[in-house]
Amino acid sequence: MKKEPRQLGYLPLEVIEKKIALPSEERIKKGPVVIIECVEDIPCDPCVESCRNKAIIKDSLTAAPAVDYEKCTGCALCVAACPGLAIFVVDNSREDKALVYIPYEMLPAPQKGDKGDALDRSGKRIGSAEVEQVRKEAHGTTVLGILVEKDLAMTVRSIKIPEKSNG
Repeated sequence: MKKEPRQLGYLPLEVIEKKIALPSEERIKKGPVVIIECVEDIPCDPCVESCRNKAIIKDSLTAAPAVDYEKCTGCALCVAACPGLAIFVVDNSREDKALVYIPYEMLPAPQKGDKGDALDRSGKRIGSAEVEQVRKEAHGTTVLGILVEKDLAMTVRSIKIPEKSNG
């Protein structure tokens, strides 16, 4: 019996692809672009307010956001602004690896150069990741830029850094 997202505790990619107009493969390869995995019709719009290029659009306060991918520069300001931690930026334009910006609210925050496990939406390890950037935003959410294999760009959504020993 197939479980619904609420039973799983996360949105599988198949559900996201059905409910959200994701950027084309061509757009993803062109440079950084936002991926908004918000499918709920709830009263929320910090993503719209944070977007300098007006690339994030909502028909009403309670509508799910849509993205004009040609206007999006992948600046990742919306990643930190989203209270639901449902926004990511994917940059698959690099030669060797993809750079994915993710929200990160655990302490201590990783540092540039830290390596760990790349995790999917369910928290399952899907590969390795390296922290390329750490941006501490004013309202508290840290945005990490993590390097992963290109084929993981649309599935990686977190990183688990091994605990460092104090000895």
